[in-house]
Amino acid sequence: MPRDRWFEPPRRVLVLFVVVTMVPAAAMAWLGWQLLEQDRALEAQRVQERLDRAADLIGSALDRRLNDAVERLPSLAEPNADALAVVCLPDGIEVTPGGRLLYYPVVPVSDEVPPRVFEVGETLEFRQQDVAGAIAAYRSLARDASPSVRAGALVRLGRTLRKAGRHAEALDAYERLAQLSSTRVGGIPAELMARGARLAVLRSLGRTTDADAAARELSADLQRGRWVIDRVSYQFHTQEVERQLAARPEDEADRKAALALAAAVESLWDEWQTIRRGEANPRGRRSIWVHERGELLAWTGTRDRLAALVAGPSFLESQLRAAWQGLGITLVLADGDAHVVRQDALAPGQLQVTRSMADTGLPWTLRVASADPAADAAATAGRRRLLLAGLVLMGLVVGVGSYFTTRAVARELAVARLQSDFVSAVSHEFRTPLTSMRHLTELLDRGVVSEDGRRKQYYAALSHETTRLHRLVESLLNFGRMEAGALEYRFEPVSIAELTAGVVEEFRQEASADGRRIEYHADASAPTLAADREALARAVWNLLDNAVKYSPKDTVIQVNVTSSDGHVSIEVRDHGPGVPAAEQKQIFKKFVRGAAARTAQVKGTGIGLAMVQHIVRAHHGELRLESQPGKGSTFSIVLPASRQLPNPDSFRSCA
Repeated sequence: MPRDRWFEPPRRVLVLFVVVTMVPAAAMAWLGWQLLEQDRALEAQRVQERLDRAADLIGSALDRRLNDAVERLPSLAEPNADALAVVCLPDGIEVTPGGRLLYYPVVPVSDEVPPRVFEVGETLEFRQQDVAGAIAAYRSLARDASPSVRAGALVRLGRTLRKAGRHAEALDAYERLAQLSSTRVGGIPAELMARGARLAVLRSLGRTTDADAAARELSADLQRGRWVIDRVSYQFHTQEVERQLAARPEDEADRKAALALAAAVESLWDEWQTIRRGEANPRGRRSIWVHERGELLAWTGTRDRLAALVAGPSFLESQLRAAWQGLGITLVLADGDAHVVRQDALAPGQLQVTRSMADTGLPWTLRVASADPAADAAATAGRRRLLLAGLVLMGLVVGVGSYFTTRAVARELAVARLQSDFVSAVSHEFRTPLTSMRHLTELLDRGVVSEDGRRKQYYAALSHETTRLHRLVESLLNFGRMEAGALEYRFEPVSIAELTAGVVEEFRQEASADGRRIEYHADASAPTLAADREALARAVWNLLDNAVKYSPKDTVIQVNVTSSDGHVSIEVRDHGPGVPAAEQKQIFKKFVRGAAARTAQVKGTGIGLAMVQHIVRAHHGELRLESQPGKGSTFSIVLPASRQLPNPDSFRSCA
């Protein structure tokens, strides 16, 4: 591409520069974003690793605590309402602490009374239908020395008394039976059998209040595990009590917890039976779910004796709490169906680490999360902010640098374009007088013009073009000296009115006004100022030249010299197209020409007003412009009237 194409128009270079700048800037932004994403992923990985380590520590700590608890069996180092120490023996089980099981997998086998002991009474009761005789027989046996015989006789005595309608005596018999609490009748404790039968008698007597109170007491004792009974007996008596009360006990949650412990012990007994058969390991641990609760079984022993820990959720949570203290984490416990059993407060979407039931040996899936995710985020927020600040700073540096570079390039391109326009304009300005001079010279040289009058006209025209060319060259040279600060201003007393009148008169004679009329008016009070006569005259000439160029034909150009408020003003007013507000500051810069000049193709170099600005500033004055589009323009050179003649030794002044 030719070099001059870069400047026409300069937007191409600017667009290319912006594109070249934006590509690395966009790449830097993308890389910065990727860096932030990698930092975020790295932080998530670190949290994940910390939670993994915490989960492993919890698992190992919990394993140690459970093993220690099993080693101490049958005692419990930390008594808990939700844990039992169980010892399985061939003839039954021992539970510590006692009285905690609602029912047992096996019950002690007691010596049963031979049926022949009660044969006489039962024959009278059932075969001979002699209730009175049966009552007498049973009363006799109720005084026997053997508790088992007395218990069996009292059970039968109460039954026959109820048949005879003697309910008060039946209650007394059951009261005596209840006092034989440790004695079993048909495998059932005598007290439990007596209290159950007593409920039926109270209902028969219509003593509803007493019956309800007795039923509630019996229900409470059943739920406290007062008697060693099997599951069938427990369920039978519990259902009878609930039927009597027509409602379940209010403490249903406690009842489920106790039922779960009893079911866990029953499952442990089955496990020991497999151990005794050599089908299972004598040391182990497993979790079960019964009655909507998770229970842990941990055991150690032999085929003859097994010591085991049966622990419910409360006990296990206390062990977990001791295991995770100081790790800065929180736990979520879920059952095998992913139902949350226990959960601390978690933030939405918080990172968690999961350990299955197979991993922990617990009846839950364990999820570990950070106890303070805000603190985890704050730990890396500073580094992330620093990284982001660095990226923003780099972006700002690139952006600001690009802005100023683009601005500088745009200015340089604009200046280059203006200089190109200036060279073109100067060449055109030179070509016109040179063409005229060459044509006139050729005519005179060939002797085409023979008449003296015409030769004088040709010589006058040649002189005019020479003067015009000389004035143009001098203007360029003076402007160059002004720009370089090398122009010498020689100040002397000058009458502003006379100087302006002389310039106007000279302009009328030398310049072609093309029908434009110049009117001049000066105040009589216009003072004499210290000024450079030649430079100030050049400034007024340039303003007149601009007014003529931009004014339509047959219009008036007004030149006024006024004095007021300590200032002298030289005003040149035309009736041209005017200067738009957006261009009023720009046209005083070198090489700048307004849109009207380009539209109307007015000749000029673009340095006239810039020269006037230099000269006026050297005189400590001000160049003003008042203009409205379509209504003409007024250029005013305003000089201070109080300016004194400077020291003759300091005539040089830089513009």
